Amino acid sequence: VPASGVVPASLASNIISGQTALAATPADTDEFLISDAGTIKRIDYSLIKPTNTPSFSVYRDATLSISNTTDTIIVFDTEDFDTDSAYNVSDGKFTVPSGKGGKYFFHTFTRYQYAADTLKNFNMQIHVNNSRVAQTNLRGAVYPGIACSTLANLSAGDYVQVKVQHDIGSATEITSIAGYNEFSGFKLI
Repeated sequence: VPASGVVPASLASNIISGQTALAATPADTDEFLISDAGTIKRIDYSLIKPTNTPSFSVYRDATLSISNTTDTIIVFDTEDFDTDSAYNVSDGKFTVPSGKGGKYFFHTFTRYQYAADTLKNFNMQIHVNNSRVAQTNLRGAVYPGIACSTLANLSAGDYVQVKVQHDIGSATEITSIAGYNEFSGFKLI
């Protein structure tokens, strides 16, 4: 009595022949055959396709007072998107979700309000677990805008924040102009 259905022994070695080649990215519901420890199974492309997630993009459109020579955390309080709900708008932390460790890219930008003395220093820092991993410095600008980017190898539970500092002699603010204060990141494939 022949076995019902297709079993591994009945598959020809030339089952993938290229006679009907797929010339585009598979649809999420396209299926592949795999061997799971000797058991033939099917899997949807949606479960194996590469994605740059978690990913997020946040911004702040309100001023923030920055004291002289003091590291100040920028809390970007509005999300454009956050695929894994990993960014916290109340404390400014992106926290790597469980099972999502790996290499990440982060970028941030802000602009300070008018600075009358163009010989002063401004800096922006990216911190992982409260330790600086990247910093950009700018000396002298009337409306100083500053950006910082980094790659980081992170584990689940690690968190990333942005800090700024200046030495203009008194408190100043980052601007409230929409689009001038942003923080984004994504996991590399």
